[in-house]
Amino acid sequence: MNPNRIAVLHFSNGDTRSGVEEHMLMLLRNLDRTQFQVFLACRTELATRLKPDLPQDVEVLSVDFYQPTQISAALRLARFLRARSIGILHSHLFQASLVAAPVGWFCRVPVIIETTHIREYWRHGLKAGYFVDRLVGRCVDRFIAVSEANATYLRTEKRIPSRKIVTIRNGCDLRRFDPDYQTPLDLRGQLGFGQNDPVLVVLARLEPQKGHGVLLEAMHAVLARCPKVRVVCIGEGALRTALEQKTLSLKLGDAVRFVGYQSNVPDWFALADATVLPSFFEGLPLVALESLAAGRPVVATAVDGTTEVVVHEKTGLTVPPGNPALLAEAICRMVEDASLRRSLGRAGRQWVVEQFSQEQQVAKTEQLYREAWQERRGLATASAIASAEASTRSHSGLDAAK
Repeated sequence: MNPNRIAVLHFSNGDTRSGVEEHMLMLLRNLDRTQFQVFLACRTELATRLKPDLPQDVEVLSVDFYQPTQISAALRLARFLRARSIGILHSHLFQASLVAAPVGWFCRVPVIIETTHIREYWRHGLKAGYFVDRLVGRCVDRFIAVSEANATYLRTEKRIPSRKIVTIRNGCDLRRFDPDYQTPLDLRGQLGFGQNDPVLVVLARLEPQKGHGVLLEAMHAVLARCPKVRVVCIGEGALRTALEQKTLSLKLGDAVRFVGYQSNVPDWFALADATVLPSFFEGLPLVALESLAAGRPVVATAVDGTTEVVVHEKTGLTVPPGNPALLAEAICRMVEDASLRRSLGRAGRQWVVEQFSQEQQVAKTEQLYREAWQERRGLATASAIASAEASTRSHSGLDAAK
């Protein structure tokens, strides 16, 4: 064991397990333990959700810290940072960085990092000016962009200095997904689907960002042309009740199923003929990477980093966001053309192997950690030398005066 390991604390104040949390969990599992000692700070609810998949050596601080005014939570985090001699504080999403980065700065944590993950589409009014983001950003040494589109957003909209931005694209654990895998589970029977019904899987949180409502509106045109198409929506979220009610009001009950959160993702991809991602905005969607790794092509909206994964006519089909008619047309084309699905699936798997492996993501993150750590140590050393030289000059001056 290396006694000089860098202590790294990942911080999240989300309360659901989604793509951001899976990204963080992947790093917690795979960072090199000979170089890094790994910790996690998150809300109690999220800690419970992540616990089954956390490595045993990851110490967890349960802290419900999601507002800057929560002084007691800030003090708990500060005590933990000092007690564990944290060298790198790595927050996920701006809302986490907003509360954690200033605490890390006051505690003199050597390196503070934020992974932005997404373009904040909902910003309006004063919040759209990103003044607070840039203010908090003064405490942050590096911003990780998960896609080239994400990096552009940081530079042009948030106006974060380019020198602070590093692009490390999301990666996929290729060992989990096999295009030839056949699930032993009778998912079709459980869902009440026919053996030959084309199945589309939508694996996404049931939140406004993900565009489920647009897909439901598209389904009338899809079923008019391809009446046997069936849709499975995997995930939980605030819109579940509203989406289930909309499904009933649109008379789609026979074609659409909501199955909640599912951990056995490869089984659901094995069921799918294709996947659908009708989002209004994304960072770089993990579900698209996983779908392609499983050899399942994607019908997606052409937003942000999605187009870096779902390349139109090469690894899937893309359409503008919020357009039910064009989404329906792309879905029908995918469903009706088996040879297209096979070619896109094969190309998609190869694309992920070449460009989006988990190993690449982990290696680049470790490299960033080392470089940022060494840079801060170099600055500290230079500062100490300068201070010592100034002190020496001061004493020399006093001696001469005597």
